[in-house]
Amino acid sequence: MANAAHRPADSYSPIYFLASLGAGGIAVSFFMFLMFWVPHPGHPVPVFEDVMAAWASGGPYMQAAIVIAMAGIAGFAFLNIKSLIWNLMSYSAFKKTPAYEELRNSNAESTLLAMPLALAMSVNVGFIIGLVFVPQLWSVVEYLFPMAMVAFGLIAVLAFRLIGDFLGRVLAKGGLFDVTAHNSFAQLTPAFALSMIAVGFAAPAAMSTSATTVGVALVISTILGTIAVLYAGFASITAFGSMLQHGTAREAGPTLMIIVPIVTVLGIMFLRQAHGLHTSFDAHGNAGETMVFLARLLGIQLAFLGLGAVVLKAQGYFNDFVMGSKTSPGSYALVCPFVALAVMIHFFANKGLVAAGVVDKFDLAYWGVTGLAIASQVVAIALVLRLNRQHFAKAGPAAVPAE
Repeated sequence: MANAAHRPADSYSPIYFLASLGAGGIAVSFFMFLMFWVPHPGHPVPVFEDVMAAWASGGPYMQAAIVIAMAGIAGFAFLNIKSLIWNLMSYSAFKKTPAYEELRNSNAESTLLAMPLALAMSVNVGFIIGLVFVPQLWSVVEYLFPMAMVAFGLIAVLAFRLIGDFLGRVLAKGGLFDVTAHNSFAQLTPAFALSMIAVGFAAPAAMSTSATTVGVALVISTILGTIAVLYAGFASITAFGSMLQHGTAREAGPTLMIIVPIVTVLGIMFLRQAHGLHTSFDAHGNAGETMVFLARLLGIQLAFLGLGAVVLKAQGYFNDFVMGSKTSPGSYALVCPFVALAVMIHFFANKGLVAAGVVDKFDLAYWGVTGLAIASQVVAIALVLRLNRQHFAKAGPAAVPAE
């Protein structure tokens, strides 16, 4: 006799929500092509009509970029939603198992925050789908912003309930948190979730023409972003101490680069807030300041990318868990840093270098910088395809040992 075909993903962990998150992030990275290459006069972001106008008036290179961008957005948005639905169904079943109770009483309880993190990303992806594929969406967008903020508000409530359960358990009494198992940046997942919700709240601040909507978006996104920064600071400092003493937990090694997506998400939040302050409240910055601000964020990202790469290489992580036969749900944490770096480089090239007049748009230097973003995006796509094949493809039936 033989067991039914088994997939690694059948041994469920909430960390698999990162599979949905990574696919959604790649959809956003394809939107950067339209955001910065398609003219969108009168709109802070490109909409369906802008894309169609660029298609009609653009040359073959513009048309090729539009096809690639729209296909990438549609394809990875589909993967994002498909994976989210699978995760929600699997999580519902997982909650009825003893493994769930064991998780709720361990350090790994914080991994439950991967759920609101993925939910917030999917709301962002849904908005991008609407902008790119729905005609005349902008005519009703002011009605959509309050609905989006309600959705993000509900996700924020879920996130804070999960955080409250975790912190209430480990801080109310001593000895319930295993400091020796705090040797990674896995405890920064709550900060990442709050950052993703904050950037969603900041979107109406950059795009709405209603001072009330902009004001509410500014205040709530600022509160959430500030809490995210505080949480990330405390969690990373305490984790460093444990890593120096006990080494980095091997399967959680990819979390060393979680700072990269947190920085990108908060950076976009700051840019959206600055735009809202400028358009609605007459607060002005300048292109030079924005360029230096983005360069600082990029520097932080490169530092943590380097740190993660050094540790993962020393541990042989890629050979075992990415290119080899071993599997770990935490491998999906590798996708977000490369997506985040791609998005940040796009912003640095366009909102930084081009806006400040350092380089001209579409010249050789511009494509040199943008090429780095595309290369990082390609790595993220390759990782998603590889990891999905590893974790979700059915393995052959395993023989049952003789009695």
